[in-house]
Amino acid sequence: MKYLITGAGGFIGSHVVELLLNAGHEVRALAHYNSLGSWGHLDGSPAAGHAKLEVRLGDVTDSSMMRTLVEGCDAVLHLAALIGIPYSYHAPASYVATNVSGTLNVLEACRAANVRRVVITSTSEVYGTARYTPIDEKHPLQGQSPYSASKIGADKLAEAYFCSFDLPVVTLRPFNTFGPRQSARAVIPTVLTQALNGAAEIRLGHLDPKRDLTFVEDTARAFLAAAETPGIEGEVIHFGRGQAVSVGELAQRCLDAVGSKARIISVPERQRPEKSEVGLLLCDASKARRRLGWTPKVSLDEGLRRTADYLRQNLSRYRSDRYAV
Repeated sequence: MKYLITGAGGFIGSHVVELLLNAGHEVRALAHYNSLGSWGHLDGSPAAGHAKLEVRLGDVTDSSMMRTLVEGCDAVLHLAALIGIPYSYHAPASYVATNVSGTLNVLEACRAANVRRVVITSTSEVYGTARYTPIDEKHPLQGQSPYSASKIGADKLAEAYFCSFDLPVVTLRPFNTFGPRQSARAVIPTVLTQALNGAAEIRLGHLDPKRDLTFVEDTARAFLAAAETPGIEGEVIHFGRGQAVSVGELAQRCLDAVGSKARIISVPERQRPEKSEVGLLLCDASKARRRLGWTPKVSLDEGLRRTADYLRQNLSRYRSDRYAV
């Protein structure tokens, strides 16, 4: 098959590109246009230079470009998004433009091209603080940040295009993903880069929230399964390891992974507004097991070790002394 991957230069997208190429598929990869001509994480990736990889620079907010990119593709995996919850407090309109309008452009382009499968990337943040656990796909949606609200909007557009136009769309909803290439906007790279740079104190936001964390290679496998599994059009499927760990405990396990004795502290400038903080995300992944045949393979501690190894080799790319919004 020939795939279009939006957000292909990003953290998860670059891993998905590599997995698809390794499986023998052709990939047209959309990386975000920039003045440096960078392919993002595809620069230096084992995928770079692959005979079946075509890289384009552009933006999902350009509807005509999306129509051009979708032409000739069998399936589209839409991972392009503006992420980072703290930044969404400062620039909510940007999140609507990319996450909502950008998704609309992808859906319209796929509809016009009659693609065989569209996978829309959601997020567990759309659930807000859990009303019951473990969370299944029937859990109510709650936009506790502009970011999560924009992703709810994108998910509902996907639902509408399935119901209204029979577009063969699947909404895939990862719980928190971590691993090599993740930016310091996420907690694990934040802790590990501070520790690897010899910090005596690890500065974080709230330490009590609990998250269900999946290693990025397992996440990439879920995307391939969502693209290839027959008979799941119109469905929402989420996945996670089914184990929640607090930010404080997670930070300590990161320190243990690199042998750091640093002290973990919570600082106000890194904390979300009280009503926006999501207290608990814990996944019921039974539908992913049943419908996709997906189960996680990499443990949390093994994933932390592999992430730390990557960061040691790429520490100069991270500014651990600054708060990455």
